[in-house]
Amino acid sequence: MSSSKHEKSFVDFDKPYEQNLIGLKGIVYFGIGLFVLIVITFALMLAFKDVLEDYAKETKSSSNPMAMKERDSLPPEPRLQAAPGFSIQSDSGPINLELREPQAEYRELRKQWEAIWKDGRKDKATGTVIALPVDQAKAMLLEKNLKARSGPAAEKALKEAGMIITDASSGRKATLKRR
Repeated sequence: MSSSKHEKSFVDFDKPYEQNLIGLKGIVYFGIGLFVLIVITFALMLAFKDVLEDYAKETKSSSNPMAMKERDSLPPEPRLQAAPGFSIQSDSGPINLELREPQAEYRELRKQWEAIWKDGRKDKATGTVIALPVDQAKAMLLEKNLKARSGPAAEKALKEAGMIITDASSGRKATLKRR
């Protein structure tokens, strides 16, 4: 194995450390190029901002159909309703929502639902209670003084209550036991 002093080798066994072969010149050029690119991009964004501001000044003077001067005026046709043709019936009669905001339909229904949750509902024809508020239903159940089930039927019901049908069952009767 002959070695000559003129051959350039990446590994020099005479030195106890690894040589650092990083080219500082390339790093400096990259940094300068990146800085110049950032400066150019910043200058272009400033120029673009000025162009957009000039455009905005021009369009403010013209009549823009999207900029409504009066908030109370109706938008152009077609005015959409959440469920067109759906009339809300209340105890006082139908509620006309034709020229109101789209959320008016939901708000009216919400009022009716809250009244049912609070006071319950009775069938007009028979007078039978159809819906009860939860607190009133709990009180009625406690008044009945029901006894808990016992025996093998109760144990079977308890065991089935701990089982759930999984999505992986693909319609079969596969169940998993809850933890």
